[in-house]
Amino acid sequence: MKIVKCINIASIALLTFAITSFKKTTGFHFIDPKAILIATQKIYFNSFVDCNMAEAWIGDTFRIFPGKYGEDPLWGNSNELKFADGKNSTEAFNSKAADFIVPVMPANVLPSEIGLHGAVWFETVYQSKKDASGKTLFAVYHNENYPSTNPYNASTGEGYKVLDWPEGIKEPGSAAAVCRIGIMKSVDGGRNWINKGIFIEDLQPRMILKTHNTSKTFAGGTGDPSAVVSGNFLYLFYGEYGYPGTYTKASYDPEKERSGQCISIARIALTDLDNPVGKAKRWDGTGFNALADGIGKPVAALQIPVSEGGGPASSPSAKFYWGPSVSWNSFLKTWVMLMAKSEGPSWQGSGLYISYNKNADLGSGKNAQQWSTPVLLVDRPGHILWYPSLQPTDSPEDIANKNTCLQLGKRARLFFKDMYKDKSEYASEFIIEFQK
Repeated sequence: MKIVKCINIASIALLTFAITSFKKTTGFHFIDPKAILIATQKIYFNSFVDCNMAEAWIGDTFRIFPGKYGEDPLWGNSNELKFADGKNSTEAFNSKAADFIVPVMPANVLPSEIGLHGAVWFETVYQSKKDASGKTLFAVYHNENYPSTNPYNASTGEGYKVLDWPEGIKEPGSAAAVCRIGIMKSVDGGRNWINKGIFIEDLQPRMILKTHNTSKTFAGGTGDPSAVVSGNFLYLFYGEYGYPGTYTKASYDPEKERSGQCISIARIALTDLDNPVGKAKRWDGTGFNALADGIGKPVAALQIPVSEGGGPASSPSAKFYWGPSVSWNSFLKTWVMLMAKSEGPSWQGSGLYISYNKNADLGSGKNAQQWSTPVLLVDRPGHILWYPSLQPTDSPEDIANKNTCLQLGKRARLFFKDMYKDKSEYASEFIIEFQK
């Protein structure tokens, strides 16, 4: 669930400043980079964030797109998806709440109609290289629905059934959400958006229901995405929460569920972004061959072994990584992924982790799957940490290169959401310096 009620946990412990490195992964070799945390003046973000931070340079303007929009019967409808501008990233992130602008978004349609259902969060913005003005944008969005907003349609197989629906995290008896991933398009720099549709989802047969689903997370689905371009494709890194097959109470196997979950990868041709429905392909173990609503395989290196507490997302005691944020580091010549770690019900987890992939070309062989074993980057016992992302600084180099969260250099700002007791903030208090 994207919006959660804060949970009272144990008292805060001091944050450990750590220098992280990682083990070499079988089958490929790394240059053994390190990520050093440097304490800096804390920046508090002044608008609502509950996802990856989507952003782009529109000419010489750095524009960010945080927030939530749409219908949500559990938490309430929202019009908090807004954008803010700056001459650099620091100026944009320091924007006052009153300076954020509400874009024109597509309207939600009735449950019986074809169109936008549920709430959306922008997680990545791809800027079309075909538009010299930089104003043509494609937003990859996380979408959440319930049986009430997207009821089951027997003729299409889409939507969800009320029967045995798992419990959500707001209160006893609340419904769990299902996540999907879609694309919207803007041709004016993000002031007006057109919905292009859902392009990665799990259908009703893969939902994990009562009595097995007790984690108070999702009923299933695909979400919390981060997308990067490699070659002629947009590569989508996302959380996989569904059952890798048809779920039934009689045949349910927790180990089978675990085997098909964690962080997965799909891709879609850049030429298909204008008409993305059904065009994406998931990694199936040998290539990007599985259908957009089919069964793929997650990144093995990012799955937590059972011996270390790993388990299915439907379990309140299982551990799994989620919420990836991926960027290309031009200094390291390496892909960098940040992620959160769920270690209890309702997404509880106090650690943020980092992983690397040195393969610039994600489309060759198994390059997209070759991530290093995640290493702890930040730990705040008693807190819930999530949605970590690396952001450019206001350095001349970052401005000249027009760096965003998708491309960074030797130094970057670390932002993440921190929830403790009744307090929730999205902020940055560290610079990360990468070393070879």
